[in-house]
Amino acid sequence: MQKITAAIRGVHGYVPDHILTNKDFEKMMETSDEWIRSRTGISERHILKGEGKGASVMGIEAVKGLLEKTNTNPEDIEMLICSTATPDMMFPATGNIIAHKTGLKNAYSFDMMAACSGFLYAIVTASKFIETGLHKKVIVVGADKMSSIVDYTDRKTAVLFGDGAGAVLLEANTDGYGIIDASLHTDGSGAEHLYMKSGGSRYPPSEETVRNKEHFIMQDGPKVFKSAVKHMAEVSESVMLRNKLAPEDVAYLVPHQANLRIIDATAQRMGIGTDKVLINIDRYGNTTTATIPLCLWDNENIIKKDDNLILAAFGGGFTWGAAYIKWGF
Repeated sequence: MQKITAAIRGVHGYVPDHILTNKDFEKMMETSDEWIRSRTGISERHILKGEGKGASVMGIEAVKGLLEKTNTNPEDIEMLICSTATPDMMFPATGNIIAHKTGLKNAYSFDMMAACSGFLYAIVTASKFIETGLHKKVIVVGADKMSSIVDYTDRKTAVLFGDGAGAVLLEANTDGYGIIDASLHTDGSGAEHLYMKSGGSRYPPSEETVRNKEHFIMQDGPKVFKSAVKHMAEVSESVMLRNKLAPEDVAYLVPHQANLRIIDATAQRMGIGTDKVLINIDRYGNTTTATIPLCLWDNENIIKKDDNLILAAFGGGFTWGAAYIKWGF
């Protein structure tokens, strides 16, 4: 019997129309376009505007576009996983809202939370449902409205994040395409270095938590940077070694778009030149769970069938991982 793998058969993304540039930040706080670009690689980011609009708004658009471009009947989708760090509400799951609004009448759906590594965790999870033969068509969507938890008076974090969504269609395959291998990791001791303190059951919302700005991202920048460089590089290299992939065998590294210096360090550790690294952080910033699918969507015109891709991510938790994918369309 031929081995079943989960192949990516389509990818689509969505970003809001409103653009927040580095020049805009110069008017908001003491910073400069040069300072931001030199330290992060970011020039602009997209922001979702409008009352009552959450991450699902962007996820819906990404999934709608995905269904249309792959000519897929919504009723053929059996499961949808939404990776998000900024759900519309604590419950119901944002994935439920997306599935309903996109006509996935026969799919069950749920959310997955692993911060910036969420999309990677979600596609690996989804692949197991396909590999076991339980499902044939699954959608994974990463959607985050990071502007909803950013303190725009804190220049250390405000300039980093943007809003967006990306989605992929996974289908059963027996020709060797899709998710070939993956390595996922967690270190809970990192929780104190990147977190949002209040809003959960430990510190429910109150006048005090709002007054203390505890519903915004809190980050120990140097600690997160050091850990991200170490773990993204190590896990990417380990996946290559395990699958006997030399640098020349890898068509592209598709990294989480958190910081250009982290991306460069990861590529250097893997022995991959900058021409093999897919980057769009300059235009979107860090969209958390949406960065990898948005990067695939942005570059689907240059990725070719049979290309070997390494996807790598690092996020709060700490969470990190890498996946080896053979492109199949």
